Amino acid sequence: MSRDARWNTLLELVAQNGRVEVDEAAAALDVSAATIRRDLDQLAEQHMLTRTRGGAVAHGVSYELPLRYKTARHAPEKQRIGRAVADLVSVGEVVGLTGGTTITEVGRALSVRADIVGDTAAASGGLPALTVVTNALNIANELVIRPQIKIVVTGGVARPQSYELTGPLASGVLEEITLDVAVLGVNAIDIGRGAYVHHEGEAAINRLLAERAQRVVVAADSSKIGKRAFARVCDLGRIDVLVTDTGIPSDVSDRLRDGGITVVAV
Repeated sequence: MSRDARWNTLLELVAQNGRVEVDEAAAALDVSAATIRRDLDQLAEQHMLTRTRGGAVAHGVSYELPLRYKTARHAPEKQRIGRAVADLVSVGEVVGLTGGTTITEVGRALSVRADIVGDTAAASGGLPALTVVTNALNIANELVIRPQIKIVVTGGVARPQSYELTGPLASGVLEEITLDVAVLGVNAIDIGRGAYVHHEGEAAINRLLAERAQRVVVAADSSKIGKRAFARVCDLGRIDVLVTDTGIPSDVSDRLRDGGITVVAV
Protein backbone atom coordinates (compact mmCIF):
# COMPACT_ATOMS: atom_id res chain seq x y z
CA MET A 1 0.00 0.00 0.00
CA SER A 2 1.35 3.43 -0.96
CA ARG A 3 1.90 6.18 1.57
CA ASP A 4 -0.94 8.27 0.12
CA ALA A 5 -3.32 5.32 0.38
CA ARG A 6 -2.29 4.75 4.01
CA TRP A 7 -2.76 8.41 4.83
CA ASN A 8 -6.19 8.43 3.23
CA THR A 9 -7.23 5.37 5.24
CA LEU A 10 -5.87 6.78 8.50
CA LEU A 11 -7.70 10.06 7.99
CA GLU A 12 -10.88 8.17 7.14
CA LEU A 13 -10.60 6.26 10.43
CA VAL A 14 -10.08 9.47 12.36
CA ALA A 15 -13.04 11.12 10.62
CA GLN A 16 -15.31 8.16 11.36
CA ASN A 17 -14.22 7.32 14.91
CA GLY A 18 -12.62 10.49 16.23
CA ARG A 19 -9.38 8.61 16.93
CA VAL A 20 -7.10 5.87 15.66
CA GLU A 21 -4.84 3.43 17.53
CA VAL A 22 -1.43 2.45 16.18
CA ASP A 23 -1.76 -1.31 16.71
CA GLU A 24 -5.27 -1.50 15.27
CA ALA A 25 -4.31 0.56 12.24
CA ALA A 26 -1.19 -1.53 11.64
CA ALA A 27 -3.26 -4.71 11.64
CA ALA A 28 -5.95 -3.22 9.39
CA LEU A 29 -3.44 -1.90 6.85
CA ASP A 30 -1.09 -4.91 7.13
CA VAL A 31 1.98 -2.76 7.83
CA SER A 32 4.28 -2.39 10.80
CA ALA A 33 3.45 -0.32 13.85
CA ALA A 34 6.57 1.74 13.13
CA THR A 35 5.16 2.68 9.72
CA ILE A 36 1.88 3.79 11.27
CA ARG A 37 3.67 5.84 13.91
CA ARG A 38 5.70 7.57 11.21
CA ASP A 39 2.56 8.24 9.16
CA LEU A 40 0.73 9.70 12.15
CA ASP A 41 3.73 11.89 13.01
CA GLN A 42 3.80 13.27 9.48
CA LEU A 43 0.05 13.89 9.42
CA ALA A 44 0.32 15.66 12.78
CA GLU A 45 3.07 17.88 11.37
CA GLN A 46 0.60 18.94 8.67
CA HIS A 47 -2.03 19.69 11.36
CA MET A 48 -4.42 17.04 10.03
CA LEU A 49 -4.71 15.29 13.38
CA THR A 50 -3.30 15.38 16.92
CA ARG A 51 -0.88 12.71 18.10
CA THR A 52 -1.59 10.92 21.35
CA ARG A 53 0.16 8.17 23.23
CA GLY A 54 -0.52 5.08 21.15
CA GLY A 55 -2.38 6.79 18.33
CA ALA A 56 -4.01 10.03 17.23
CA VAL A 57 -7.27 11.96 17.57
CA ALA A 58 -9.18 14.41 15.42
CA HIS A 59 -8.78 18.15 15.73
CA GLY A 60 -11.68 19.65 17.66
CA VAL A 61 -15.30 18.53 17.77
CA SER A 62 -16.20 19.01 14.12
CA TYR A 63 -13.57 17.18 12.11
CA GLU A 64 -13.11 17.98 8.44
CA LEU A 65 -10.96 16.02 6.04
CA PRO A 66 -9.00 18.12 3.56
CA LEU A 67 -10.60 17.97 0.11
CA ARG A 68 -7.71 16.08 -1.46
CA TYR A 69 -8.32 13.19 0.96
CA LYS A 70 -12.08 13.05 0.36
CA THR A 71 -12.05 12.46 -3.39
CA ALA A 72 -12.44 8.68 -3.20
CA ARG A 73 -15.27 8.67 -0.67
CA HIS A 74 -18.54 7.57 -2.33
CA ALA A 75 -16.97 8.41 -5.71
CA PRO A 76 -19.45 6.52 -7.96
CA GLU A 77 -22.42 8.10 -6.17
CA LYS A 78 -20.91 11.57 -6.48
CA GLN A 79 -20.26 11.12 -10.19
CA ARG A 80 -23.87 10.06 -10.79
CA ILE A 81 -25.11 12.98 -8.72
CA GLY A 82 -22.85 15.35 -10.66
CA ARG A 83 -24.27 14.24 -13.99
CA ALA A 84 -27.85 14.45 -12.71
CA VAL A 85 -27.34 17.99 -11.41
CA ALA A 86 -25.69 19.06 -14.66
CA ASP A 87 -28.77 17.88 -16.54
CA LEU A 88 -30.88 20.33 -14.51
CA VAL A 89 -28.93 23.30 -15.87
CA SER A 90 -30.06 24.99 -19.09
CA VAL A 91 -27.82 26.52 -21.71
CA GLY A 92 -27.33 30.23 -21.14
CA GLU A 93 -28.00 30.16 -17.41
CA VAL A 94 -25.90 31.70 -14.65
CA VAL A 95 -24.95 28.95 -12.21
CA GLY A 96 -23.45 29.32 -8.76
CA LEU A 97 -21.24 26.46 -7.58
CA THR A 98 -19.87 26.04 -4.08
CA GLY A 99 -16.88 23.81 -3.36
CA GLY A 100 -16.54 20.19 -2.32
CA THR A 101 -16.03 16.87 -4.03
CA THR A 102 -19.65 16.43 -5.14
CA ILE A 103 -19.86 19.91 -6.66
CA THR A 104 -16.53 19.29 -8.36
CA GLU A 105 -18.25 16.41 -10.15
CA VAL A 106 -21.08 18.77 -11.14
CA GLY A 107 -18.52 21.10 -12.70
CA ARG A 108 -16.88 18.23 -14.56
CA ALA A 109 -20.23 17.03 -15.88
CA LEU A 110 -21.05 20.52 -17.13
CA SER A 111 -17.65 20.76 -18.80
CA VAL A 112 -18.38 17.79 -21.09
CA ARG A 113 -21.98 18.56 -22.05
CA ALA A 114 -22.00 18.80 -25.83
CA ASP A 115 -24.58 21.59 -25.91
CA ILE A 116 -22.37 23.68 -23.63
CA VAL A 117 -18.81 23.03 -24.78
CA GLY A 118 -19.24 21.19 -28.08
CA ASP A 119 -18.81 22.59 -31.58
CA THR A 120 -22.53 23.29 -31.79
CA ALA A 121 -22.77 24.88 -28.35
CA ALA A 122 -25.23 27.78 -28.27
CA ALA A 123 -23.20 30.94 -27.83
CA SER A 124 -24.82 33.36 -30.24
CA GLY A 125 -24.03 37.02 -30.19
CA GLY A 126 -20.79 36.44 -28.34
CA LEU A 127 -22.63 35.29 -25.23
CA PRO A 128 -21.22 32.33 -23.27
CA ALA A 129 -23.06 29.01 -23.36
CA LEU A 130 -22.92 29.05 -19.56
CA THR A 131 -21.78 31.41 -16.82
CA VAL A 132 -20.41 29.81 -13.68
CA VAL A 133 -19.92 31.79 -10.49
CA THR A 134 -17.86 29.95 -7.91
CA ASN A 135 -15.80 30.48 -4.79
CA ALA A 136 -13.97 27.18 -5.33
CA LEU A 137 -10.49 27.55 -6.79
CA ASN A 138 -10.24 23.94 -7.96
CA ILE A 139 -13.53 24.14 -9.86
CA ALA A 140 -12.55 27.42 -11.51
CA ASN A 141 -9.21 25.88 -12.48
CA GLU A 142 -10.95 22.97 -14.24
CA LEU A 143 -13.54 25.06 -16.07
CA VAL A 144 -11.45 28.06 -17.12
CA ILE A 145 -10.01 26.13 -20.09
CA ARG A 146 -13.50 25.86 -21.59
CA PRO A 147 -13.95 28.97 -23.76
CA GLN A 148 -17.72 28.55 -23.97
CA ILE A 149 -18.02 28.80 -20.18
CA LYS A 150 -17.58 32.19 -18.56
CA ILE A 151 -15.99 31.83 -15.14
CA VAL A 152 -16.55 34.38 -12.36
CA VAL A 153 -14.48 33.75 -9.23
CA THR A 154 -15.27 35.51 -6.00
CA GLY A 155 -12.51 37.12 -4.01
CA GLY A 156 -11.82 36.08 -0.47
CA VAL A 157 -9.46 34.10 1.71
CA ALA A 158 -8.74 30.55 0.55
CA ARG A 159 -9.35 27.63 2.90
CA PRO A 160 -6.81 24.85 2.26
CA GLN A 161 -9.26 22.19 3.47
CA SER A 162 -11.76 22.88 0.67
CA TYR A 163 -10.08 25.33 -1.75
CA GLU A 164 -13.03 27.68 -1.15
CA LEU A 165 -12.80 31.45 -0.84
CA THR A 166 -14.63 32.99 2.10
CA GLY A 167 -14.94 36.30 3.91
CA PRO A 168 -16.07 39.86 3.08
CA LEU A 169 -14.40 39.93 -0.34
CA ALA A 170 -16.39 36.89 -1.47
CA SER A 171 -19.59 38.30 0.00
CA GLY A 172 -19.03 41.63 -1.74
CA VAL A 173 -19.00 40.02 -5.18
CA LEU A 174 -22.05 37.85 -4.56
CA GLU A 175 -24.11 40.75 -3.28
CA GLU A 176 -23.80 42.42 -6.70
CA ILE A 177 -25.00 39.55 -8.91
CA THR A 178 -28.02 37.34 -9.53
CA LEU A 179 -28.07 33.62 -10.34
CA ASP A 180 -30.50 31.39 -12.16
CA VAL A 181 -29.52 28.40 -10.03
CA ALA A 182 -27.25 27.83 -7.04
CA VAL A 183 -25.82 24.35 -6.57
CA LEU A 184 -24.78 23.80 -2.97
CA GLY A 185 -22.50 21.15 -1.59
CA VAL A 186 -23.13 20.41 2.08
CA ASN A 187 -21.66 18.23 4.81
CA ALA A 188 -24.95 17.33 6.45
CA ILE A 189 -28.72 17.53 6.01
CA ASP A 190 -30.75 17.54 9.20
CA ILE A 191 -34.34 16.64 8.29
CA GLY A 192 -35.73 19.05 10.85
CA ARG A 193 -33.24 21.89 10.74
CA GLY A 194 -31.77 22.16 7.25
CA ALA A 195 -28.42 21.99 5.44
CA TYR A 196 -25.09 22.30 7.25
CA VAL A 197 -21.37 22.57 6.55
CA HIS A 198 -18.38 22.31 8.86
CA HIS A 199 -17.10 25.89 8.59
CA GLU A 200 -19.04 29.05 9.42
CA GLY A 201 -17.30 31.06 6.68
CA GLU A 202 -18.33 28.57 4.02
CA ALA A 203 -21.86 28.50 5.42
CA ALA A 204 -22.15 32.27 5.02
CA ILE A 205 -21.06 32.16 1.37
CA ASN A 206 -23.29 29.19 0.58
CA ARG A 207 -26.22 30.98 2.20
CA LEU A 208 -25.59 34.09 0.12
CA LEU A 209 -25.39 32.03 -3.08
CA ALA A 210 -28.80 30.55 -2.23
CA GLU A 211 -30.26 33.99 -1.55
CA ARG A 212 -29.07 35.29 -4.94
CA ALA A 213 -30.56 32.39 -6.90
CA GLN A 214 -34.00 31.82 -8.39
CA ARG A 215 -33.75 28.13 -7.53
CA VAL A 216 -31.53 26.15 -5.18
CA VAL A 217 -30.22 22.64 -5.79
CA VAL A 218 -28.45 20.72 -3.03
CA ALA A 219 -26.15 17.92 -4.19
CA ALA A 220 -25.31 15.43 -1.44
CA ASP A 221 -24.79 11.68 -1.25
CA SER A 222 -27.06 9.78 1.12
CA SER A 223 -24.36 9.36 3.80
CA LYS A 224 -24.87 13.05 4.66
CA ILE A 225 -28.61 12.83 5.17
CA GLY A 226 -29.80 12.69 8.75
CA LYS A 227 -26.58 14.28 10.00
CA ARG A 228 -25.71 17.70 11.40
CA ALA A 229 -22.48 19.68 11.15
CA PHE A 230 -21.35 22.88 12.87
CA ALA A 231 -22.72 25.73 10.74
CA ARG A 232 -26.17 25.93 9.18
CA VAL A 233 -26.46 27.08 5.57
CA CYS A 234 -30.24 27.30 5.20
CA ASP A 235 -33.46 25.66 6.28
CA LEU A 236 -35.14 23.04 4.12
CA GLY A 237 -37.72 25.53 2.88
CA ARG A 238 -35.02 27.32 0.87
CA ILE A 239 -34.14 24.15 -1.09
CA ASP A 240 -35.99 23.40 -4.33
CA VAL A 241 -34.24 20.19 -5.40
CA LEU A 242 -32.15 17.59 -3.57
CA VAL A 243 -30.05 15.35 -5.81
CA THR A 244 -28.73 12.33 -3.96
CA ASP A 245 -28.17 8.60 -4.47
CA THR A 246 -30.51 5.67 -4.07
CA GLY A 247 -29.25 5.04 -0.54
CA ILE A 248 -31.63 7.67 0.83
CA PRO A 249 -34.26 5.99 3.07
CA SER A 250 -37.73 6.03 1.53
CA ASP A 251 -39.34 7.57 4.61
CA VAL A 252 -36.82 10.42 4.57
CA SER A 253 -37.41 10.97 0.87
CA ASP A 254 -41.17 11.10 1.48
CA ARG A 255 -40.76 13.64 4.29
CA LEU A 256 -38.64 15.88 2.09
CA ARG A 257 -41.16 15.67 -0.76
CA ASP A 258 -43.96 16.48 1.66
CA GLY A 259 -41.98 19.60 2.55
CA GLY A 260 -41.98 20.74 -1.08
CA ILE A 261 -38.52 19.53 -2.09
CA THR A 262 -38.07 17.63 -5.34
CA VAL A 263 -35.92 14.60 -4.54
CA VAL A 264 -33.87 13.08 -7.36
CA ALA A 265 -32.17 9.79 -6.39
CA VAL A 266 -29.67 8.40 -8.89
